[in-house]
Amino acid sequence: MRPYLLIDFGSTYTKLTAVDLAKPAVLGTASALTTVAEGLIVGYRQALKRLTAKVGPLAYERRLACSSAAGGLKMVAIGLVPELTVEAAKRAALGAGARLVGSFSFELTAADLDALQALKPDLILLAGGTDGGNKTVLRHNGALLAASSLDVPVILAGNKTVAVEVEATLKQAGKVCYRVPNVLPALDRLNIQPVQAKIREVFLERIIRAKGLAEVEREIDGILMPTPAAVQAAAERLATGPGDGRPGWGDLLLVDVGGATTDVHSIAEGRPTKPHVYTHGLPEPRVKRTVEGDLGLRASAVAMLELFTPQFLASLTGLTVEEVTAWVQARAEAPHYLPDHPADRCLETVLGYLAVKTATERHVGKLEQVYSPQGVCHLQEGKDLTGLKTVIGTGGVFVHSPAPGRILAGVLPTPDRPELLKPQAPRFYLDAHYLFSTLGLIAKEYPDLSFCLLEKALKQVKDGNTGKTKVFDS
Repeated sequence: MRPYLLIDFGSTYTKLTAVDLAKPAVLGTASALTTVAEGLIVGYRQALKRLTAKVGPLAYERRLACSSAAGGLKMVAIGLVPELTVEAAKRAALGAGARLVGSFSFELTAADLDALQALKPDLILLAGGTDGGNKTVLRHNGALLAASSLDVPVILAGNKTVAVEVEATLKQAGKVCYRVPNVLPALDRLNIQPVQAKIREVFLERIIRAKGLAEVEREIDGILMPTPAAVQAAAERLATGPGDGRPGWGDLLLVDVGGATTDVHSIAEGRPTKPHVYTHGLPEPRVKRTVEGDLGLRASAVAMLELFTPQFLASLTGLTVEEVTAWVQARAEAPHYLPDHPADRCLETVLGYLAVKTATERHVGKLEQVYSPQGVCHLQEGKDLTGLKTVIGTGGVFVHSPAPGRILAGVLPTPDRPELLKPQAPRFYLDAHYLFSTLGLIAKEYPDLSFCLLEKALKQVKDGNTGKTKVFDS
């Protein structure tokens, strides 16, 4: 036996998975509420006690963890043009598992700096200008950050012509600065891997200590990455394969519905699949993550109520406006809330469906019809995921729902948004025991074993994968 303990310090729950790499097999799982105020070690020990009661005492070869506790890795992106360098910086940050709490474009003002400080980020990603392009904005923003009272590490990923100068300005002011290659070296080329590697490095070196995780680290072998990065690593492993030449599952979409956010991960090139379609905007990364902070079923439940309105939610559930409002408020006040009334469970399903639907709509690409001298053609912005065959749902709402297929049906096309390039006829799978975040911890070191365990973790959902399930009229 080769027992490993895999840990996810989530924003709501600390989840533990015991695996035997010799078989390989999942030996058992357990969870406890994440205890940020008392110290993460308290929730960890509670979960470990519950896990030991299930699987017995084990001499774990290694104890590995990911974390999104205490707000996760909070980042701010600063760039030149919102649609270009700012967007490139945002993609790099999200792809590294960060939680983007704000973004700023053009020359920062004093008001921008006040707003940035109020966000209390853990890390700033400073970009701006293609290589050889605009120098003024990066110089200005670097100087403003240097003169500020901000004590936050800065990753500098802008115009290489002026980046060395800006790095010197920041370091002379006593700021911690890491210079990496430009995230957008040319208008048609993204270079996000160096930025993401540095984000992960800074997370491991500095942010873990800042989050008060040092006590936990004394009992485990390390917090390897933010939780979203672990989920993404699992999805990429499943799509790519076990690393020994055998094929993986191919292109896929994973939707992670949480209490505070809904994350969407796509592993696909997303190029046009129809004739006379031309791409527009920044090139898309094959591995892409988007995060929606107004789509969460607990901490962000009130934001969903404001987004969709009590009246609309009442019309979908058959509840009164007062019942919808009261039950949504109960979710926002108790992160561990579980509905125990049939009507409340219906509301949970509706909220889950709307979170999936809206997050997917924001993630996928869209087509715009244009007229040219050659006739009608289409511009594609973002990824074409119409031919994608695999959709995976992960998160508590799927695990506890009696109708996960109805929730996952939110990824399917709807008549009201024909321009969106959503999956047409995918198969639906459920991460039945919420294992993707923990199994992602071994996805790179043990590609074959993790691939095997990930396949075993998935359960096909039979009642919603072809669009035949009755979904909500939204």
